[in-house]
Amino acid sequence: MMSFRQFPFAPALFAAAVFSVASGVATAAADTQASASASTATAAKLTSGEVRKVDVEQGKLTIKHEAIANLDMPAMTMVFKAGKPDLLKNIQAGDKIEFRAESVAGAFVVTEIKPAK
Repeated sequence: MMSFRQFPFAPALFAAAVFSVASGVATAAADTQASASASTATAAKLTSGEVRKVDVEQGKLTIKHEAIANLDMPAMTMVFKAGKPDLLKNIQAGDKIEFRAESVAGAFVVTEIKPAK
């Protein structure tokens, strides 16, 4: 049977392997946490825009907006679906707004709207 005496480098090699694995796990956990924080920060940011048209019957609104970070979308004017009909109640063309939009089943949906500050 072999012993550590026959391989004097074995304890150091074992310690290095354990440290390497532990370090990799810590790095992966830190990367995951940083990624989650970044996506949360991106998702939490509201986008500024101006309402161009509201179509209550269709549950849609047209917004001229700045870039939408969480959708990786440049500034433009486009039609969005309203996530809930209540979102369209108190807005009209010309209103300056801040809003959150998400991609839901291939459609761009406004999930939050509030008057711009």
